[in-house]
Amino acid sequence: MAEVNVIASRSNRFTARISTDAAKIPLTPLENSQSYTTVTSSLLKEQQVFNVEDALRNAPGIQKMWDATGRAGDGGGYFTLRGFVTQTRLRNGIAGLVTSGIDAVNIEKIEVIKGPSATLFGSTLTSFGGLVNRVTKKPYETFGLEIGHSVGNYDLNRTSIDLNTPLGSNVAFRLNSAYNYEGSFQNYGKSRTFSAAPSLAIKANDKLSFLLEAEMFYGRNAAKPFFFFYDSPKTMGITKVSDLNINYKNAYVNDDVTSFSRSLNYFAEAKYKFSDKLTSQTVFSSSNSFSNGASPYFYLISDATAATIVPGTPDLPGNNNYIFRNDQSTANSKLGAIEIQENINGDFNTGSIRHRFVVGLDFQRQNSRQIFFGNSYGLAPINDPNFDYGAFNKLVVDATNAANPLTAANTYPYIYKTNTYSAYASDVVNLTDRLIASIGLRVDRFENKGNYSLDGTQTSKPYAQTAFSPKFGLIYQPVKDALSLFANYQNGFQNPAPFLDANNQAVTPKIQNANQIEGGVKMALFNGKLNGTVSYYRINLTNVLRAIPGSAIGSIQDGTQNSKGFEAEVIANPIPSINIVAGFAYNDSKYTKADADVQGLRPNTAGSPYLANFYVSYRLPESAVKGLGIGFGGNYASKNQIINSVSQGTFDLPAYTILNSNLFYDRAKYRFGLSVNNLTDKHYYTGYTTINPQRLRQVVLTATYKL
Repeated sequence: MAEVNVIASRSNRFTARISTDAAKIPLTPLENSQSYTTVTSSLLKEQQVFNVEDALRNAPGIQKMWDATGRAGDGGGYFTLRGFVTQTRLRNGIAGLVTSGIDAVNIEKIEVIKGPSATLFGSTLTSFGGLVNRVTKKPYETFGLEIGHSVGNYDLNRTSIDLNTPLGSNVAFRLNSAYNYEGSFQNYGKSRTFSAAPSLAIKANDKLSFLLEAEMFYGRNAAKPFFFFYDSPKTMGITKVSDLNINYKNAYVNDDVTSFSRSLNYFAEAKYKFSDKLTSQTVFSSSNSFSNGASPYFYLISDATAATIVPGTPDLPGNNNYIFRNDQSTANSKLGAIEIQENINGDFNTGSIRHRFVVGLDFQRQNSRQIFFGNSYGLAPINDPNFDYGAFNKLVVDATNAANPLTAANTYPYIYKTNTYSAYASDVVNLTDRLIASIGLRVDRFENKGNYSLDGTQTSKPYAQTAFSPKFGLIYQPVKDALSLFANYQNGFQNPAPFLDANNQAVTPKIQNANQIEGGVKMALFNGKLNGTVSYYRINLTNVLRAIPGSAIGSIQDGTQNSKGFEAEVIANPIPSINIVAGFAYNDSKYTKADADVQGLRPNTAGSPYLANFYVSYRLPESAVKGLGIGFGGNYASKNQIINSVSQGTFDLPAYTILNSNLFYDRAKYRFGLSVNNLTDKHYYTGYTTINPQRLRQVVLTATYKL
């Protein structure tokens, strides 16, 4: 909690001085050769942000593609980072799986660690673009209590509590919990979630301490509309959203069609201090996600296709007048993960050279029984004010499911078990007081125990792979502790699933490797008033799966992909009453060896090439009305090609600029906040090869009592 108290007391409230997770070694940003962004709880509280997905609007270079689906194993919302899809799967540096959106009630800060990061975090929980790590609140030594209540349009109703209390001289307990209900800007839609995160800190003696934590998320949610392409945009004669006649405020399904999700995560940590220079950290985590229920989605189709699905469909004026209604449900789906990790951290000198190192062992086991199944529910006009869209309801879904019992033939299971055994080491070496080098290596043994169908039939054989993941970094500080020139080489890898070759035979895949080279500047100038990072990166990915040229079946694993770009971030406190957060990112991704259909094109999962974010906060001087302030900010995203190939054509989600504002009055015993999100009531879309309408203007009022 020492870091938390420092953040609260200093003027540059939106920076974090030290991270223990980003490098698994306590380092300041200027000592870490890897780029990462920190979003602090102070910023989230000021903006009245209630979930991790919305919080990430403050991090440059990351873009939401999908809201959380609520399906076990999905890992919450989907994002793109440096041209690759990523999710929020880590908590305090280790596994913390989720199914629904992640409530921010227990968040101390969020770290967006950029670029391939397998050396320290492995492959199971990270992507080639980086990772998102949520750092949670911890117990502290004095009593504290915050109770808050928020209301807003779309029937928002939220209650939260943050309680901390000592239980004797060496034990402290903390509970963060929230209940959240919200309707929708559309004619149907609702979300009800509950989260609770108790934690217990025990100091056994001066050398040994324990931390026990639990994290429980429960949700029952109606699905948000997802529009997929059944026919290609080329077939439909469209290239952009305005070519369609989607009703932005229509959910196209009754909100009594819901899915239940649950995430139960348990953590235990033991720290032992051998000396001031050598410590041990032993961590255990158990993550369990569960989901059950329906998740409707809709296909965009041409009128010609509509007539083949339902013969006799009326031929309406124009084209693309219908949607094809479907559902992908989960049937008591489960994904469990156990992780055990041991880290030895040291800080010592060999002559005049300082070494800060970590040596670690990690074991992770995943046990998946994710069962997906789906049914179709016919056609509906894409925009007809006289059509009863609410008739696609729970009674219809339940009756259809009852008439189609689950079998191995009509389910899409992910039933498997994997074990991963890893050893890693990293050393940060101060060659001089201004020149810092770092080196790291991971050895990773991955074992897949085979995949199975619902009836227990093995669909792919077990296999095992061994990977090596190195990293290197170099930092030079022209101005000590104020300006760093940095460069890094980062590696990431993944163990893809088996695939079929040209003979329709299962093939054990090769390990996919991503190698990044990055260079840039980090700053903490003017006594920490101007902080920032400017960097250029290039990521090369090998062993990408692609179709065999000239073959109707099978795949070959010799594709390559390149992603390069530029990122800039500034966190400034130019005068005591003003704080600024701003960022810009450009990404250029393309397939460099791929099918002729996509050769040289941008992947349709890479997101918008240009992204920008900003937020300015002004607090009245102490001599005026103490605690009164105002904030204003927003996000820009350029157009996003969610379909991009020769055969299917292109389809663009339009560029958008979303503005947000807030007003707050913060005193020692209470706090009031008023925020307006999507200030201009902008119609905009996100998508992961899909079209997803986003929330319109929302006004939120919060009152908090502090003791």
